[in-house]
Amino acid sequence: MARHGITVPFDNVPLADQREWVAELADLGYTDLWSSEANGADGFTPLALAAAWAPTMRLGTAVVPVYTRGPALLAMTVAAMAEAAPGRFVLGLGTSSDVIVERWNDTPFDEPYKRVRDTVRFLKKALANEKVDEEYDTFKVRGFKLGRPLAPEAVPPIVVGALRPGMLRLAGREADGAVINWLSPDDVRTVVPEVGPGKEIVARIFVCPSEDTATVRQWGRMAIAAYLTVPVYAAFHEWLGRGPQLKGLWDNWKAGDRKAAAAAIPDEVVDDLIVHGPPEACRERIEQYVANGVTTTAPLILPFGIDQRQAARDLAPR
Repeated sequence: MARHGITVPFDNVPLADQREWVAELADLGYTDLWSSEANGADGFTPLALAAAWAPTMRLGTAVVPVYTRGPALLAMTVAAMAEAAPGRFVLGLGTSSDVIVERWNDTPFDEPYKRVRDTVRFLKKALANEKVDEEYDTFKVRGFKLGRPLAPEAVPPIVVGALRPGMLRLAGREADGAVINWLSPDDVRTVVPEVGPGKEIVARIFVCPSEDTATVRQWGRMAIAAYLTVPVYAAFHEWLGRGPQLKGLWDNWKAGDRKAAAAAIPDEVVDDLIVHGPPEACRERIEQYVANGVTTTAPLILPFGIDQRQAARDLAPR
């Protein structure tokens, strides 16, 4: 049976004012709260608040980068989160992108596959309260051990943010599953087999329950342009077969014409990647992701002329 989560925090509402919103999500039937980390709230703080505000919900990061915290700091942060919500926390981590890692955090985006693999291996040892003294391919740790040991039942599962076959297979082989995003329900059929059987598949799904199709497509093009021009996402959609549909986007973006780039995104691509329409139609489309292999949904409600809290109510699991 699939788990039905939602992405937090909500936009344009201070974190301190979201307590009632988060508590209501549990009453509405959502099972999980998932955060992300780019240029808004960090991945852990909203979940630390939710650990107290929603004591029955599972909490997960989708995803935090492996580059922007040192290995020991990452282990301590994960352990603290797991201690705050024992048995209810899932660590989602991934490479993030060259934009976030290099441009915003002045850190080389080197050997992403190996960095994720090494981070997963290190965390498995560290979170099992082992002393880690090891040189990995992408970093080394000398004599680190958690000062606040985790109980075995509190050790969180790890899921890996993955797009193409190499990372998807790594998620299945080294971790407990994968986090996927910016894809259609049909794309799930291509992605999930690469992870392998018996693994959790968390999908961040971009949703706007609005019948104002023109507005959703207008703002949706801007969101898609911002992501799908990043090299890792461009390569992902080339692999999925959208290269011809996105050629205009990429060519205009490379030429420096951002407006023309967004305008070149076909309606069918927006409709593939952003769930929109009446709430009931949106729920049905989200269920298509589940039917095609997603085990946990984590919709991110896009604030394109709608009230996000009401949208969360309208999209609540039935």
